[in-house]
Amino acid sequence: MNAPFPSPVPPSAGSPLRLLIAAPRGFCAGVDRAIEIVERAIEIYGPPVYVRHEIVHNKFVVDSLKAKGAVFVETLNEVPDGVPVIFSAHGVPKSVPAEATARGLEWLDATCPLVSKVHRQAERQTAAGHHILFIGHAGHPEVIGTLGQLPEGAMTLVETVEDVAALTFGPDDEISYISQTTLSVDDTADMIAAIQARFPNVVAPKGEDICYATSNRQAAVKQIAPLCQLVLVIGSPKSSNSLRLVEVAERSGAIAHLVQRATDIDPAWLDGVDCLGLTAGASAPEELVNEVVARIRELRLVEAEEIVTAQEHITFKLPRQLTR
Repeated sequence: MNAPFPSPVPPSAGSPLRLLIAAPRGFCAGVDRAIEIVERAIEIYGPPVYVRHEIVHNKFVVDSLKAKGAVFVETLNEVPDGVPVIFSAHGVPKSVPAEATARGLEWLDATCPLVSKVHRQAERQTAAGHHILFIGHAGHPEVIGTLGQLPEGAMTLVETVEDVAALTFGPDDEISYISQTTLSVDDTADMIAAIQARFPNVVAPKGEDICYATSNRQAAVKQIAPLCQLVLVIGSPKSSNSLRLVEVAERSGAIAHLVQRATDIDPAWLDGVDCLGLTAGASAPEELVNEVVARIRELRLVEAEEIVTAQEHITFKLPRQLTR
């Protein structure tokens, strides 16, 4: 995150394009850990190492790991016997490791510890006799994995305030809520307010479910976007946290585009732009940030400034199998 960007130049008539680069941006601790798990597994076991689902939602990262010997599949049926398999950072239903164990496969869990924390929280709430309202986006791998931690019917997925209004639980029912870790901070606050209005006795999680990296990256975009006509977000269309950054920028009044690589940039986007914001989702490496900055410099004379709104020093331990 600490690329050397020049000091800012005050905006003036005829001045270069101001490029405001958000920090924090890019890889979070969970993504760092997941990628290291794949790389270390390839070193220890030798290729190929199988990975169920994309380890993180970034084509550049996935292609880099493929080149090193990772094979990405969507189901365990595609994993041959006798090779290790890794579960992605998004988490998996409990049935997946159970199936791998039944087949005798050695498996490693790259689930982000902050996602695992939500899983354990769901188990505790269910054990306390609560029905769980799960705030999240249907079909996202993290949501599928979290729903799969408990028997069917133990959780109800709610995506909108309208979903909350349509719930048929009574005011005296034992209700609690959890949320996906990569949601919009503002939208989730609205959802929680709606849940609390309908169910005044609802039990909240002990800590914030939206992860620190999601919150920090959204806060950084809120800082720069009001100053910019255009914000570029580096990330995958599959990446929930990246899509949320686009939404945050748009709500702040900027035009925003999601790009995966520098080649996605349309030079026409920069027409009439005096101030450009740049950030990257939590699964986008700094290499892609540097690539995009280099492309912008090809198109315009640029003065870049990094806007730092938080410092991140979190790290997570690797699975025991990789520390032997």
